[in-house]
Amino acid sequence: MPSITVKNISDFKEAAAKLLENNPGRKLFAIKGVMGAGKTTFIKAICKELGVKDNTGSPTFSIINEYLGQNGSKVYHFDFYRIKNIEEVYDIGYEDYFFSAAWCFIEWPEKIAGLVPADTVEVEISVNGTERVISY
Repeated sequence: MPSITVKNISDFKEAAAKLLENNPGRKLFAIKGVMGAGKTTFIKAICKELGVKDNTGSPTFSIINEYLGQNGSKVYHFDFYRIKNIEEVYDIGYEDYFFSAAWCFIEWPEKIAGLVPADTVEVEISVNGTERVISY
């Protein structure tokens, strides 16, 4: 399993580029890690790599943010931390997003484990002191 060590916030850019480069054709990513591990920061870096010009942030309360990447590609950022039950995920029409061939980045995928497609790239961000280790 490849891993990338992130020593400071500026290293997330290189880590994002490597993740995308090492997973050509893959567009669905489940990002796991403890609270404060850097999941949102990493997804922001990925969005920049994809040419997103919008301000990016955590969709903690809205569950999903939508952005436009280069050439008009759609980028969806999910945060399932605050869902109370699986019906909320059904209500947002998760299948329309996950199976759309658009870029999808999912924070807290363990909260919807049975709904995450089998071909999703699983990414784990581990905290090691002040460093982050991103494995996929």
